Amino acid sequence: MTDIRDPRLLWAKFALFVVLGLLGAAIALVLFPSWRLAVLMAVTVWAFCRAYYFAFYVVEHYIDGDFRFAGLGSLVRYALRQRGRR
Repeated sequence: MTDIRDPRLLWAKFALFVVLGLLGAAIALVLFPSWRLAVLMAVTVWAFCRAYYFAFYVVEHYIDGDFRFAGLGSLVRYALRQRGRR
């Protein structure tokens, strides 16, 4: 399977992720209406976005510029290999 390169499909994929995220948050807040839950979900989303940024930008641009990641699994394998080298 090849990478998606068509910008229209990439934007559609982005839109689907946003719709799924909003739908999931809306359903959770309808089932369990609470400002605390809303705040916890916002913090969780923010934290995972920062972790994703670290995994694919910080590691590649500041830690090891030669390594290209294919996904979170490759990040875990890379981190475990680096830990074994120390």
